[in-house]
Amino acid sequence: MKDFWLSCGHHLLDRDQGGGLVVTDEFLKAYLARPELTPPPEACVVERTLHAALLADPRRDVAPGEIAAIADADARENWAVMLAWRDLLLAHRTIEAVYLRLVRGDVGKTPPLFLNQLVHVILRNALDDCDDAFVLRAAELFFRPQRLTTHEGSLIAADEETVAGTNTHASPLVSMLGLPANAAIDVLNDDNADSYWARSDRFDTALDMTAGRRGLASLGEVIARWLEHLLAIKGTVEPLTAVRDVNLAWYVGLDAQATKIGDALWQGEEVEEASRSRIVGLYRLALPDPDVVLEEAKGEPIYLLLAMTPDGLMRMKPQNLVTGLPIRQMEMAS
Repeated sequence: MKDFWLSCGHHLLDRDQGGGLVVTDEFLKAYLARPELTPPPEACVVERTLHAALLADPRRDVAPGEIAAIADADARENWAVMLAWRDLLLAHRTIEAVYLRLVRGDVGKTPPLFLNQLVHVILRNALDDCDDAFVLRAAELFFRPQRLTTHEGSLIAADEETVAGTNTHASPLVSMLGLPANAAIDVLNDDNADSYWARSDRFDTALDMTAGRRGLASLGEVIARWLEHLLAIKGTVEPLTAVRDVNLAWYVGLDAQATKIGDALWQGEEVEEASRSRIVGLYRLALPDPDVVLEEAKGEPIYLLLAMTPDGLMRMKPQNLVTGLPIRQMEMAS
């Protein structure tokens, strides 16, 4: 199989017997390479000593006094956040278990960047056998904000940071791998799909999200794989072409905008056409096993909504698929 998304660090992780990702020293050291933690030349000797010690043993116990002794206040804060994150990773059997713990109510002050990185590497695991570039590109919506524009009647999604020419939260592996910071954006199609693997870490392909086309269907496949990998739930996710005459008895908004629109429709409010036009995707989720569905939702269709802001930004929240569905709490069978 072709490799992809090297920058997420999946090759630095191990797998357990159930297929979950297990933290390694090498994976922890990738965090220590981040610019926020690499001591600058003017850093105090305490900070430099701590950084060197953790590079040698990233699981090393760090006493609170060691952080307090760092001279720079910003550095103290960065180290406190990082060590709390490291301890959380090491306290759980798998990366997947860490993610489930966080999104089920213990996010706290976890930086969104760290949460997105978990989604990135978990999806890399879930899609390990995928050879469809359209599915992989659609999966980027789970952890990369998108900028949507209409071009010649088509709705095109491009990576927001790539469009803006900034990538301030890039993985340190990006620079280690020598990947260019910016590149020309091409809409993914059958003619250039084979180029996706070589450029997957540049996030410089755009996806056609027009209703009835391949992009939305590919995203539906990613959602199904996400549910099966994280929650051990098998289902089919069917893209629909219209929101009208749909009974939203059970639905999940896949982003803040979609949740707002879905709530209004569910309450029977009149939703203006401008808001309806911001709906990017509507899906019907079918779960063949009735035992996984909560009693009050059995026999009811389950819908998933995806939308963009008035200025065309789409920021998907995959955690809603874990916390918002009317299903029994389950997880990877391992």
